[in-house]
Amino acid sequence: MATKEFPLVPQEVPVVETKYRTIRTAIPVPESIDLLKKLRDLEPRSMGGQPPVIWHRGDGVCIHDPYGNKWLDFSSGVLVTSSGHGHKEIVAAITNMAAQGMYHAYCFPTEIRGKLVAELTRLLPAPLKRVFMLTTGSEAVECCIKLAMTHGRKVGGEGKNIIVSFDNAFHGRTMGSQLAGGSPGLKAWMSEDSRFVQVPYPDGFRQKDTGFEVFEKAMGDKGVDPDDVCGVISETYQGCNACLMPGSYAQSLRKWCNAHQAVMIFDEVQAGFGRTGAPFGFSHLGVVPDLAACGKGIAGGMPVAAVLGTEELMSIYGPGEMTSTHSANPICAAAGLANLEVLRKEGLAENAAKLAPVLAEGCRRITKAADGKIGHWDSTGLVGALQFTKPGTTEPTPAPAWEIVHRAVGSGVMLFAPVGVGGCAIKINPPLIINKEALREGLSVLEEIAGQM
Repeated sequence: MATKEFPLVPQEVPVVETKYRTIRTAIPVPESIDLLKKLRDLEPRSMGGQPPVIWHRGDGVCIHDPYGNKWLDFSSGVLVTSSGHGHKEIVAAITNMAAQGMYHAYCFPTEIRGKLVAELTRLLPAPLKRVFMLTTGSEAVECCIKLAMTHGRKVGGEGKNIIVSFDNAFHGRTMGSQLAGGSPGLKAWMSEDSRFVQVPYPDGFRQKDTGFEVFEKAMGDKGVDPDDVCGVISETYQGCNACLMPGSYAQSLRKWCNAHQAVMIFDEVQAGFGRTGAPFGFSHLGVVPDLAACGKGIAGGMPVAAVLGTEELMSIYGPGEMTSTHSANPICAAAGLANLEVLRKEGLAENAAKLAPVLAEGCRRITKAADGKIGHWDSTGLVGALQFTKPGTTEPTPAPAWEIVHRAVGSGVMLFAPVGVGGCAIKINPPLIINKEALREGLSVLEEIAGQM
């Protein structure tokens, strides 16, 4: 399956019946075809890239369709439902806020917004101090770029306007976030912008040398004057892998940014709120950024994002100059506050850290079973990545990645479509509430599938 669109032709699959998985029908379910076809006819083609399963309800680490099938969720709805599906406390918070009749408040003050911002602020290491609530991760990244460029003009004039990011980075789908992204194919629709420069990311796979000297050399090779850089942005681990930026590299980058008055930005949209086994991905690195863009895992499935920043940067714009229509929407804010309380009370970051070795061993075993088809794997906390490449190279081979996703869904393990360079990476990221039994079961399914290919 080299295509990026799953065929809407029912395939008979073996019956599955375990504690966490139930498959009783062909996939896709024949009765679902009309709805799936209607969606493909009425929506952009881009919406047809995920497994053809009708999500109906969820509980904990499982999701259900309307036809009696149940999947062990290794997607977390694309790293969103960290506290699991249908958590009673989050559902209650949403219901109670809706019952008040308070659906929307623009940026008018609300008690629930105050509580959410206070809870987020409580998590922040100095010098991060202020929180700006938004709706999507892309919006948060755009805000970080804006603040970095504005600060650059303030301290260095109009010429201090270069944003440095990393090859293969993904920061979102909006214009600024895609300019900062490191995938040329995603930017082909617009003209190049000389203010956005990419350098190699120290992942140890596509960029073997993870020393900070590579950063400095790349800047020189591209003719970038360090004093013209207003900001450097990086995912704490890249969307195409699960490899945290090396701590020594991050610490050198922090010193470099300080020396050149450049804003250090971490994109924590995927990594934040326990996914890596710590409050934030940068918690592992011995540094604190000037700005952090957050999203996904904040609100247990509701659209909430945030920019976390220093006093100086978050005070650049005055009243009414930096707002967002749905900033801390009351219902979403209630969900966010409840989710953060669940993360804390249930020790979900700690659970991710405890189960990290289980996921790492599972990724190793899947890679071994794939017999050379997986060129590289890595994992951090409860996020893993398997990159399919031609043996001995970094050249992506997306077909087997898509085939494994297809077979996994047919076996009751829900994955989202392959991502990353050439669409060759399978991401494994279950809800943070998962236990060892469920995690091992899902990993064993993927290992068996990999061994059959």
